[in-house]
This record gives sequence, C-alpha cells and structure tokens, in this order.
Amino acid sequence: MRALVLGSVAAFVVALAPPVQAVPEPPAIAWQACGPEHPGFECAEVAVPLDHDHPRGATTTLALTRLPATDQARRIGSLLFNPGGPGASGLDYTWAWGTRMSAGLQGRFDVVGFDPRGIGRSDPLRCFTSEQERTDHLADLPLFPYTPAMERPFFDKYRALAHKCDKPIARHMSTADVARDMDLLRRALGDRKLTFFGHSYGSYIGTTYANLFPHNIRALAIDGVLDPQRYSSGRQIVSDRVAGREVLDEFFRLCDEARCPLGPNSKQRYEALLTAARAKPIQLGTEVWTYDQVVGYARLTGYASELWTVIAATLDDLADAAVHPAVAAAVVAPYDNMFDANLGNMCADIEFPREFHTYRAVGRYAEAGSEFGPYWWWTNSACADWPTNEDRYTGPWNARTSAPVLVVGGYFDGATDYRGAQAVAGQLPSSRLLSYAGWGHISWRRSQCAADHIYAYLLSGTLPAPGTVCPANPNPFATPASQLVTDDFRRYTHPTTAR
Repeated sequence: MRALVLGSVAAFVVALAPPVQAVPEPPAIAWQACGPEHPGFECAEVAVPLDHDHPRGATTTLALTRLPATDQARRIGSLLFNPGGPGASGLDYTWAWGTRMSAGLQGRFDVVGFDPRGIGRSDPLRCFTSEQERTDHLADLPLFPYTPAMERPFFDKYRALAHKCDKPIARHMSTADVARDMDLLRRALGDRKLTFFGHSYGSYIGTTYANLFPHNIRALAIDGVLDPQRYSSGRQIVSDRVAGREVLDEFFRLCDEARCPLGPNSKQRYEALLTAARAKPIQLGTEVWTYDQVVGYARLTGYASELWTVIAATLDDLADAAVHPAVAAAVVAPYDNMFDANLGNMCADIEFPREFHTYRAVGRYAEAGSEFGPYWWWTNSACADWPTNEDRYTGPWNARTSAPVLVVGGYFDGATDYRGAQAVAGQLPSSRLLSYAGWGHISWRRSQCAADHIYAYLLSGTLPAPGTVCPANPNPFATPASQLVTDDFRRYTHPTTAR
C-alpha cells in the first residue's frame, strides 16, 4: 500500500513538472573581414532562437564583430562588450573603441561586439518605413511636454507607437532574451565562462546575465550602473529626476571657478535663460531654440565633462540672444532604428502605467526633481499600450556569482547616477565597488585610474582594494582642448532616453 501511494505521488509530481527544454546548440560563426572601412576587424552573422522557450523554432539574426587578439600566444579568450542604450549599436562602438580596449588588455582578448536583437544590424525593429515618416509622426511634438496643454497630445502620439511597432521581433526584445543570446555566444566563441564589459544600459545586461547565469562568469565589469531593482520596476525616474541637476550644479560651480564663458553667476544666467525660453522661443542665428531643446542640450553636461566648455559657450550665446534677440533654413537619411529599438527593449522589460492621469502625476513628480525629470519620464508613455515580454527578468538580483563582479560608478554621472553602482554592489554578494570622484558618464572613458583597475580585473581577476576612489580629473574648464577625450555624442543628442 505504501509503495502504491508513493508511486502515485511520484507520478503526480512528474505530471506537474514542466517539460525539460532542449538546450540549443551554439551557432557556428563564420568570420570574415568587415571591409576596408574597419581594418583589422572581422564580421559575422549568427542565428539564435527568436523565443528561447522554443529553441528549435523560429530564429532571429545577430550581427557580430571582433578584433582578434594580437598576442595569440597568451590569448585568454573573448571579451564580449556592450556600450549601452538600449538601442546603441555594439558594432559601431566596438569599431570606435575596440582598439583602445585591446591595447589596455595587452592584446590578450578577442574584443567582440554585437548588436543586440532588434537593434542596428540584428533584425532591427523598424516602426516606420523611413526616417522622414518618423520625423513626420513626431513633428508637432516637443522633446517632452513642458506645459499642461502639451501633455495629452504627447501621450496619445507616443502611446500610438505600440501599434506602429508591433512586429515579431518586438515581442522578443527583453534584456533577459539578450542575456540568453550572450550565453549562446559565449559557447559559440569557445569560452568556458563569460568575460563581459558593459557600459550604461549594458550594466543592466550584465546584472541580468549575472543573475540568470551566475555560474558562467569568468569576469564581469559594469561601468555607469543602473540599479536593476529600480530600473526593472519602472522607478528609474526616482534617480533621473535629480541626477542630471546634481551634475549641472557642479558644472556651474566649476564654470564660475574657472571663469568660463557662461560665468560669472552661470547658474543665475542659466535660470534666466530657461525662464525666457519657456515664455518664448529664442532665435540664435538661423536656429530657433524652444524650452525643451535648451533643457535637452543642458542635459549633455551629465554625460561628457570634456564638452563642458562648448556647452557653456552655447548657453552663453543663448542667454545673450534671450536678452538681445538676433535676426532670423533634402537628403534622404539612412534609417537609424535607435529610437525604435530603445522603446522596443524598454517597453519589453518594464511594466509602465497605462493611464494618462498617472503619467501626468509622475510628470509633476519628475519636474519637482529638476528640469531634466520630464525629459526622462514622458517618452515612457510609448509603453502605455505596449505589452511587456513574458520572458523578461525582474529579479531577484542577489545571485552569488562564480567570480566577483566589478561595479564602477562615478560621483557625478547624469545618466546613471552613483547610487545605482552603490545599489548593485550591495545586491551582488560577490562584487567590488570602484568609484570615480569626477564628472561624466562612464568612468573608463574619463579616468585612467579607473581604466587601469578595470583592465587588471579583466586580465587576471585582480580587484581594487575595498573603498578605492579614483581622483577627479582637473577642472574641465581649465583643461586644454588638446587634452580632451573625444567621444561620440550621437546617442546623447538622439531623441530617445538612451543611456
């Protein structure tokens, strides 16, 4: 009788157990030269499951590039890199930065970049037939609504994007899908464990991978870090409403200290500029600047301190034009799907509100934090009618990983504030926080101290001592132009909330 009962229980448990999913074979990679415009780099495309719940079903295509290790005799493996976004092309940024990474890593890694699914050259999500159609759809909208009358039209126009963007790839663009792709790529590249470097939103890819595949990590470094609990729950606005203004206040302080073009009293002149632009658009040469455009431009201070002198000069010209108004001008552009992909990934990951009155209420909360708050908040209204992906990952975020994670955060980062790095360092039990005391988005790009620690970790697993803080660079306004780090500001000025 006992045996009969136990047998019945066992059969019942087996019946309830979910079927064991087949693990897809890693795709074969056929590398070939990218072409003369990218010397030394190789390119490839691979097929991965469109839905990882059905690994033998439909597929989607990922575009890859790599810069092979120059020291093949001491080659460690592949470094998989993601620059952020969501929506930024991993290929473009690997072509821009791969040589620098390879040199910092002593040529011992193949530096591998990829466009995540739905982005760039990887089966891109396209909500419109052309750049012009997208421009026409958004033509009568500000970057964000800054008067009550603008709010409802903005919300309705962005909410309509869910229908325009309803494509098969849009239903499978969650960060968890990207992390599962990465684990297939790890195997395809021949690496027993993953070595990964993620910037900005790429940090969210990294933390998602760390929690889905905690035993598959050789080294994982993230720089410019999002708090995954806050981001995945739709509460990132708590940080975004204040982080940019914290950096802007540093911009004003150092501007006045160095007697920059906007000074003296740079903060007061900027506030007067905002008041003037809100009342009436400002004519500067042949350009007309509205309030939202001035705020969107000032937001760049939170990304690149090396651009501060240029930003200050432009704000100075605008401030003068507001007081002394000046007298007031078709090429078919290639389709850049960063706008579409940013929304496709963000709406797949995050359950945002559905009702206009909630967006309006949070918009007030965002604006109370700073003028940058509404910029970050209102484009989320595209997600009001956009279903989240059933395979998205929302935690927990505290997995103990097979190797410690290096978490890098800057004190004054307007896109991914320092509190995000502190949060992840507290969530992941095997992690180490490295801090940069200066200004700008992504410490690796701005601090040689931070870069050296990151390289040492990726090469050998050597972590900085607990509590290590890399010193701030000199006052950006006092730095000669010849010493400034060049950067690509395309995604910072793109009409999305890309990071």
